[in-house]
Amino acid sequence: MTAPNLLADSPQQPPDDPELSPYTGYTRAHWEAAADRMLDALLPYASPGRAQYRLPGRTSHSGHRSDGLEGYARSFTLAACRIAGARGRDEPGSTRIRDLVDRYAAGLAAGTDPADPEHWPPITDRAQSMVEAAAIAIALHETRPWLWDTLPDPVRQRVAGWLGGFVGARPNDSNWRLFQVVTEEFLASIGAPHRREEIDAGLSRLDDWYRGDGWYTDGDGQKFDYYNAWTLHLYPVLWARIAGPRADGMLVATHRERLRRFLSTHQYFFGADGAPIHQGRSLTYRFAAAAPLWAGVLADATPLPPGRTRRLASGTLRHFAERGVPDDEGLLRLGWYRPYLPVTQAYSGPASPYWANKAFLGLLLPPDHPVWTAREEPSPVDTADRHLALPGPGWLLHSTASDGIVRLVNHGSDHQSPTSPALDDPHYTRFAYSTATAPETPPGGELPGPDNQIALLDVPGPSVRGRIHRLFAEGRRAASWHTRPATGGGGYARITTASVAHGPWEVRIHRVEAPAGARVREGGWAVADDRAVPVAESGTGWAVAHRQDGLTSALVALLGWEEADASCRSAVASARGHNAYGQHSATPLLTARHPGGIRILASLVVLTADPSVARDRAALRTGTRATLTADGAVRVVFPDGTAEEIRVTGGSPM
Repeated sequence: MTAPNLLADSPQQPPDDPELSPYTGYTRAHWEAAADRMLDALLPYASPGRAQYRLPGRTSHSGHRSDGLEGYARSFTLAACRIAGARGRDEPGSTRIRDLVDRYAAGLAAGTDPADPEHWPPITDRAQSMVEAAAIAIALHETRPWLWDTLPDPVRQRVAGWLGGFVGARPNDSNWRLFQVVTEEFLASIGAPHRREEIDAGLSRLDDWYRGDGWYTDGDGQKFDYYNAWTLHLYPVLWARIAGPRADGMLVATHRERLRRFLSTHQYFFGADGAPIHQGRSLTYRFAAAAPLWAGVLADATPLPPGRTRRLASGTLRHFAERGVPDDEGLLRLGWYRPYLPVTQAYSGPASPYWANKAFLGLLLPPDHPVWTAREEPSPVDTADRHLALPGPGWLLHSTASDGIVRLVNHGSDHQSPTSPALDDPHYTRFAYSTATAPETPPGGELPGPDNQIALLDVPGPSVRGRIHRLFAEGRRAASWHTRPATGGGGYARITTASVAHGPWEVRIHRVEAPAGARVREGGWAVADDRAVPVAESGTGWAVAHRQDGLTSALVALLGWEEADASCRSAVASARGHNAYGQHSATPLLTARHPGGIRILASLVVLTADPSVARDRAALRTGTRATLTADGAVRVVFPDGTAEEIRVTGGSPM
């Protein structure tokens, strides 16, 4: 699946430096070259006055004018990092920085002129322009000596007037509250009208969503995803930079401590190849997952050594560059690697991926800062197998050094609003996500795939894990329950699931309460490839799918499946065009008839690229055991002898 490194193919791209950066080869010069290439690639799509960037692709639900503003605002973030990082000075023989200043100054003049055909949509209640206004405010602050301070006074007045649309307006009650905070703080910094109570209210609302150990939910409910990284932690840092001495010192200290706690675990979310875990929405922002790493340094709020910060951030930038992102035109497209709309949302327009530019905040740090000069240090996955419980979002992480894969076991994030009907969103409701796979997300309104879920078939009504009721996440274990409502005479169903993770293995223990005759189907990991259809193998009580490069997904019946009327079936479901990681995908499956009442099922779910594990099919099928104890608990023993015991009764595993 690896494509040519298009950044490395650029004539401006510096050579790798294995002495300074033994893991990624990347230096500050690589980041500058990447920024320059992406900014240059946007110019053919700029409107004559430079106020909009009208990129090719699907129009968002906000319309083409809003999408054009989005192109300006989000690329302005990148330009601001480049301008401020160079201290507004051109390199000898170059006018690049001056050209960027002129280009974005022209866009400000045209975009805020109501008589100009390129003028921006106004900022109104819950309008997309709120998001882009915050990006513009941040970029103006970071480039203030070289751009804002040099604008003609009439332009400054128009810009302040346009940004001032935020004053008194109502944002969505989510991460959008922080867009109001930073925009109105910028207005305060230039002496323009603003409301301090709106700034304070937005920051206070953030406290309502804090769940401890550095984790926020994005609004009410259990909405844990990368917005915790690239917005909910990032914008308080950027707000404090704008506010300066106006900021409440105790509040700033609180935000710094929360960020420090978050980064102590966020470092575990990147695979050895730099891939971030593929979970949640707005995944088309891709390497923006690195943004809080730089924010921690900017705010002096990171527990990570400088060399590890750069290794993680450069690793994710290089990961996407080696897989064709940006593309051969230098553009970021809607998708993950290749263009792929099912990873996007209705609000995603052609310029939406340019929030990835938040990853370039490290350029605000001077070239002699230790984060740029220290030798790269290994990331956690580079050195040892690890497991980590995250009670805040209800997750377990387990990673393996032999193949560099990080896996996330999900028993807490469902992205459901507390009062809305439960929906099955495969980017949130699956039992597991990883740095090497994506959930099956068919295009065109088709039903999501069967991977990493347990479902009831042949009964009326939906069988989805829409709303997750968490129980615990501790040690190497986590648990939750979900229900299928009684509809169409299908009867009530409740499934309680406990996961035990160790190395590349996860054992899922399900207490399934369901009507007689229902088919129970469990899915393993979906593996995908652009080059070839994954190889499928199956036998009695097991199924395996693997790629040519050795990435292997295995699903093995351990307990209870054969007892279900001797009806257990194993298979591998293949699909085409259903996965962000490749055109061809395959998912191991187990199915069995439920006899009615309560049934305890246990399955081994494996994702590995370790040749010593992947090649030994017999060990995959027999190396892990699950047995019922005399007192009704389930005892799990992994191949290395590690054992866990869990009792699953009444929806409360112990």
